[in-house]
Amino acid sequence: MPDATPEVIRKTALALTASLALLTTACTGQPSSGANDDASKDTINFWHAWSAPSETKAVDALIAGFEKAHPHIHVDVVAGMTDDKLNQALRTGGSKAPDVISSFTTNDVGKFCSSGALVDLNPFFEKSGIAPETTFPKAMNEYTQFEGDRCTVPLLGDAYGLYYNKTAFEKAGITGPPRTWSEFEADAKKLTIADGDGYKQLGFMPDYHGWESTTEHYFAQFSPTYFDKDGKSNLAGDPAFAAGFTLQKKLVDELGGFRRLEKYRSKLGDEWGPKHPFHTGQVAMQLDGEWRLGMALEAEPPFEIGVAPLPVPDDRADQYGKGYITGTIAGIAATSTKQNAAWELVKYMTTDTDAVVGFANDIHNVPSTLAALKSPKLTYDPRFKTFLDIAANPHSTTTPASVNGGVYLATIQQLGYDYESGKVKNLKAGLERTARQIDTDIAQAK
Repeated sequence: MPDATPEVIRKTALALTASLALLTTACTGQPSSGANDDASKDTINFWHAWSAPSETKAVDALIAGFEKAHPHIHVDVVAGMTDDKLNQALRTGGSKAPDVISSFTTNDVGKFCSSGALVDLNPFFEKSGIAPETTFPKAMNEYTQFEGDRCTVPLLGDAYGLYYNKTAFEKAGITGPPRTWSEFEADAKKLTIADGDGYKQLGFMPDYHGWESTTEHYFAQFSPTYFDKDGKSNLAGDPAFAAGFTLQKKLVDELGGFRRLEKYRSKLGDEWGPKHPFHTGQVAMQLDGEWRLGMALEAEPPFEIGVAPLPVPDDRADQYGKGYITGTIAGIAATSTKQNAAWELVKYMTTDTDAVVGFANDIHNVPSTLAALKSPKLTYDPRFKTFLDIAANPHSTTTPASVNGGVYLATIQQLGYDYESGKVKNLKAGLERTARQIDTDIAQAK
């Protein structure tokens, strides 16, 4: 996440607040009105969501590099564009509408592709001789397409891992970060110091209302299959989901119970401020993305920060090192009449190794190509390499695109809330009921 600004929260938003209207333009990649432009004589519009001064400065530097390499193409940049504004512009088009867009919301790739709002980039990749499968990390390659339609492309990424308080670990006699969930469970209990009906120190905040401890971030370590071959929810069919829910509920119960944890959580700092409970030492371990390192260091905590991959199930110990992957996406508007020039910009921003590396250095995100992940030009705190390795790990996973965006993830998360709080007693029945709801919601969205 770029510079950990509040705007970045949209990267993990579960759904757009406005739906994409169904466009009549087919998602072909080269509609007759859009890809016949002369890419050597164009001015194109690029709309993006970054808004903090350091972020927009980084984007401007990226665009300056592109214009230097393509002196006959000028890019007009519009910053701070919300998803609502992007959607409206993609519907209406026009000379001032974006030719290229960038969004923090990977969950809605299915909407972008199925609606025809963004063109299929497969023909452009083929014409340029670029193979996405060998260019981008596996998870990033997956979350930028829907049902064979590659209407988006990765533009930097986020990887999730484990932050831990090394000082607290030493005091508890723990020699290193946990590699399996059973080790994690034992460490979380050792690190928890009770204080009346609260805590002097909590080993880990397992609640789904916690900071980044969402269902998809937990479940990534179990490598679940969200949908079967027929497109139906696999929530009740894949044992990985039951295992993930069971693990989290066990942590909740063993670390004090839902009510006690929630009471403690309600008194702690928010996710984006300097009083985040990991920064203050109130929580000893934290599931989070790569951006947390910079925020934590800036808070100058009175302990040494450790970074490691999130643990894996004991029966998947050989997959230790993987994690959940998401990120920023870019695409070309179907309404654009300058798609060849637009592709030149998209190709540069997302596949030129030096451009990707430079942007990653400036934004402090994970590079989104395999070549950039290995580049000697990357500059970072040595601990940041953990996230580079997670992004490159072939076992790392993401959540699949859906025609109704992240609605299915919100539905699963709601089951998580109900199960951890005790509202749902029978997990099997809850999984089956939630799977039916997901299927109904997707059917209604088509």
